[in-house]
Amino acid sequence: MENARSLIISRFPDLVEAGIIRFDEPLSQHCSFRIGGPAELFCEPQNIGQLIALLDVALTNRINYFILGKGSNLLISDKGLDGLVVSTSNLNKLSHDDTCLSAWCGASLKDLCGLALEHGLTGLEFASGIPGSVGGAVFMNAGAYGGEIKDALYCSKYLIPDLDNLRSVDPVKHLKAEQHFFSYRRSIFQSGDFIHLSSVFRLRRGDPQVIAQRMQELEQQRWARQPMDLPSAGSVFKRPEGFFTGKLVDDCGLRGFQIGGAAVSDKHCGFIVNLGGATAADVLAVIRHVQKEVSERFGVRLETELRLIGEA
Repeated sequence: MENARSLIISRFPDLVEAGIIRFDEPLSQHCSFRIGGPAELFCEPQNIGQLIALLDVALTNRINYFILGKGSNLLISDKGLDGLVVSTSNLNKLSHDDTCLSAWCGASLKDLCGLALEHGLTGLEFASGIPGSVGGAVFMNAGAYGGEIKDALYCSKYLIPDLDNLRSVDPVKHLKAEQHFFSYRRSIFQSGDFIHLSSVFRLRRGDPQVIAQRMQELEQQRWARQPMDLPSAGSVFKRPEGFFTGKLVDDCGLRGFQIGGAAVSDKHCGFIVNLGGATAADVLAVIRHVQKEVSERFGVRLETELRLIGEA
């Protein structure tokens, strides 16, 4: 069987020539941590047809694939990723219809919230400062300041990643809100059985000035309390019931704890930041040390919220 690179070149010469498919792409350029080795094959499909064609070839030839949004909640291996990394960056259309907003998976939450403000729609203010894509936010049921994606989501479209579905007359399927099985930082998309394509959000009419003021307040809170000036993947750990993660870490004396270029943030102990040149191995070492210290001192098991992609 052809190797993955030669196979992709032979099947998609036009996409390679246009730079839509690239080889050995540094994944550190495609995630908020600025950490990660190269992708063997990297593609930014411009439409759903291209996405389906790429997945078809990958599944037919047993090529590993990974769907990448804005990479704001990922720690990517220093070794990079074999196979095909599919970026959703070009699948970013947004539209408005009365009190509903439609967003493709690669659209940024910031742009989605900006569209809500433009049309005087309330219900997404909590998400205005979350630095991720719509697809990633639905995948993780992203939330902040008392709100979660599940509170506003109405329905989604998705693909089932198997050849029978991809080659069917209508491969795009629909999912109602309750079928997402949302819970704290979880959704049905984490099962691996579905690939998120787009979502519709049902909002309420509101005063644009009040909406803008709330978004501004939350943005100011983020800059005051979180290390927005350094690369990170947001909150590293899920919030254990009955505790605040940052306080647990701080009470262990780990504020500023550093291994290599990775450190527990001085501003918010629930964050690990890249001080410059940090590797995934550095971040993992900090995570494991924090988990060990918190467990030994408080008997609390910290579960990671960020996702480790590739070999540790």
